[in-house]
Amino acid sequence: MPKLVLASASPRRREILAAAGIPFTVRTAAVPEERNGGETPEEFVCRLARVKAAAVELEADDEIILAADTEVVLDGCTLGKPADPADAARMLSLLSGREHEVITGVCLRHVAGAITDLERTQVRFVSLTPEEIAAYVATGEPLDKAGAYAIQGRACRFIDRIEGCYFNVVGLPVALVYRHLKRLAPGVWL
Repeated sequence: MPKLVLASASPRRREILAAAGIPFTVRTAAVPEERNGGETPEEFVCRLARVKAAAVELEADDEIILAADTEVVLDGCTLGKPADPADAARMLSLLSGREHEVITGVCLRHVAGAITDLERTQVRFVSLTPEEIAAYVATGEPLDKAGAYAIQGRACRFIDRIEGCYFNVVGLPVALVYRHLKRLAPGVWL
């Protein structure tokens, strides 16, 4: 059976793979997450997923390295992770009462090459008061999250609706990953 190696320190990505019953190990490498000039959000997440996958060494021919990058996109701009509580409050104010897109680039690198793909999910926030934003930021939850919120956490109460993959918003579009794993090794990932 091929061995899946998750090239991410994200506890959310680990939880998603474990919940899906997909066995994996974790090996990470530090990769700067800087956007190149003129790069679209889609190009950015796909390039970063490829760079993260390439940064982790294949230790055996039967390994598949899985890397991903998730971004929140509003009006064509990525929000990234907030620099501090004030930045988190700014991002949440921008998202309040509006729809945005969450995109994740994934890369599965194996001995014969690599597969890079992209998932999109539309997310609509309810309108938030300044007090709601301040209370949420005070929990500390939004400080290390793209777009300053965790759909699987306290921010779930702010989500009016989503269209697309919920797990993409959490950080890993597991159905997309599973489809590619089945292509790479048919019958193995049951």
